[in-house]
Amino acid sequence: MAVHTAARRSVSMDHDITSRPAFALLTVSLDQGEAVRAEAGAMVSHDRGVDIETNATGGFLKSVRRAFGGESFFQNTFTAAEAGAVRFAPPLPGDIEYLELRGETVYVQSGSYLAGDADLDVDTDFGGARTFFGGEGLFLLRVVGDGPLFVSSYGAIEAIDLDERDSFVVDTGHVVAFEETADFTVRRVGGLRSTLTSGEGLVCEFTGSGTVWLQSRSQDAFLSWLLPKLPTQSSSA
Repeated sequence: MAVHTAARRSVSMDHDITSRPAFALLTVSLDQGEAVRAEAGAMVSHDRGVDIETNATGGFLKSVRRAFGGESFFQNTFTAAEAGAVRFAPPLPGDIEYLELRGETVYVQSGSYLAGDADLDVDTDFGGARTFFGGEGLFLLRVVGDGPLFVSSYGAIEAIDLDERDSFVVDTGHVVAFEETADFTVRRVGGLRSTLTSGEGLVCEFTGSGTVWLQSRSQDAFLSWLLPKLPTQSSSA
């Protein structure tokens, strides 16, 4: 798989990623007749010559599965009636990574899928209990096909090459995506006491080959820090 970080031009779709890594903005330049599909709410702006169509891509059942996985039931497809640009951004402060799929399969954490070629197949994977990441509410989206895929993060994105190590352990809340060639298991941090007191909870251990993409921040960790600090309404007699 071709993963472009420095040069940010896709062979099949012109694009540019700016303001990274904290507030990344993706600009996709479409030729006439070219299309890009994105999550509902991801669009920042588009040129006048670009048409937008909202539908339940892949049929009703596939859209339901995506919705259960935390993604939008509907997706937006942007097609250039004449050459023009579309701009996308993730909902949280973070980065955007460009992956070029050539028939490969990539698993993307729910919430990290931003946009991609309109011909890519995006579906929630129900390949067993592992896909639920041990009950933390993080389904995996299975993305397969040919064309560009853009994934987003909370914080910066770092690519880890599994071929250079025997195994790699990461907190489940920091996983953005990984290639199908990577195998993984979900387990607790040490024993039950460590799980309850370490603040780590569940981790994902990767083995095999391929690339794992991580995010430097975790939404769950941020909420664990924020929620206790929010004022609560005191009950009155």
